[in-house]
Amino acid sequence: MTSEQNLMLYTKLAGFRLIAVAGRIACVDDFSRERHDRLIEGLEATIHRIQTVMALERQVLTDDEFAASQLEGEIEIFGRFAISLLDDVEIDYDTYEYRINGGRWINALMVDDSGVYVDYPELIVLTDEELGALAPIMRDITEETGIPVRAGRAIHGETRRLHPDYAVQDKHRSSK
Repeated sequence: MTSEQNLMLYTKLAGFRLIAVAGRIACVDDFSRERHDRLIEGLEATIHRIQTVMALERQVLTDDEFAASQLEGEIEIFGRFAISLLDDVEIDYDTYEYRINGGRWINALMVDDSGVYVDYPELIVLTDEELGALAPIMRDITEETGIPVRAGRAIHGETRRLHPDYAVQDKHRSSK
């Protein structure tokens, strides 16, 4: 992205932050206030990332090689950046572990006399009705900036039976 594009993105994000702050004032319940707070925090983190990228771009102009590699890393991180308003689930399929909201890793394997089972939580997207006034703001942020804004609730889904042959089948699929 060019410096002008970064500046435009910064301006849009700052505007959306002001809208979220104004919307928070009208919240009538704690759930809505907390979602607004998470959106505001997410927008502030995104704004900070853009400021970091712009500062690194200025340093690159002075032929700073370290800044150039740092800028490359920041741009890569920013490309994967998303704002999460409720639960965030990370799954490590290699170790069969997961964590919710950056908490501790939890083993998803369950064993009993009938076999081995895997129980990962499922992320259920909140409806526009549940999000209330945040729904259109979230859509606008994603449409205008390209930064995804997610609001989902982690629930434990169906337990799946894990057969030893599944791992072998997956390896064969990935090697083809």
